[in-house]
Amino acid sequence: MKKAVILLSGGLDSATVLAIAKNEGYECYTISFDYGQRHRAELDASKQLSTAFGAEVHKVINIDLTSIGGSALTDKTIAVPESHEEGIPITYVPARNTVFLSIALGWAEVLGAEAIFVGVNSVDYSGYPDCRPEYIAAFETMANLATKTGVEGNKLRIETPLIDLSKQAIIEKGMDLGVDYGLTVSCYQADEHGQACGECDSCRFRREGFKQANISDPTRYRF
Repeated sequence: MKKAVILLSGGLDSATVLAIAKNEGYECYTISFDYGQRHRAELDASKQLSTAFGAEVHKVINIDLTSIGGSALTDKTIAVPESHEEGIPITYVPARNTVFLSIALGWAEVLGAEAIFVGVNSVDYSGYPDCRPEYIAAFETMANLATKTGVEGNKLRIETPLIDLSKQAIIEKGMDLGVDYGLTVSCYQADEHGQACGECDSCRFRREGFKQANISDPTRYRF
């Protein structure tokens, strides 16, 4: 069976990506990162989602990105904004996708996987530079230049099935594939029980997506 490594944060988008990969017949190996993020409840969510979709292996990799800071998600002295920011928001974590994809690439090579799935999408595209199609294409090129697997002709693909989809379309796709969004945690400042703030950009985009899809929002809010 063909194998894929799935970057699984425990949020809405990555849960949908896992369901897509499973539906496409991949043997799924999920990977999450404990990087010092505020919203650590997402790690519990990723474990539950991996079990729900029958992932072969679920790994949690420890990387302390608080040591460099520079983001509201990794530096508790920087507040998570509760109004939309223009340009690159302070919730951008410097080089996070490059770090995560690089480690996923190493595991994919060990496994003999042919693809890495990541949930970058058009909502993030507007603010995060490491969610752009150009970035993904460049990383895929690098991946096939920098690995034994790639040099020997076994090309690896970076799959981004959500990149052109709205939150509404992502939710509708996930519902068709049986995703239980009640298991997911998307909030940038979710509490230890996974309850969402309801105010950050991630909460607003998520809530609006369910509204547009005319689907009851299963998110657990603190208030």
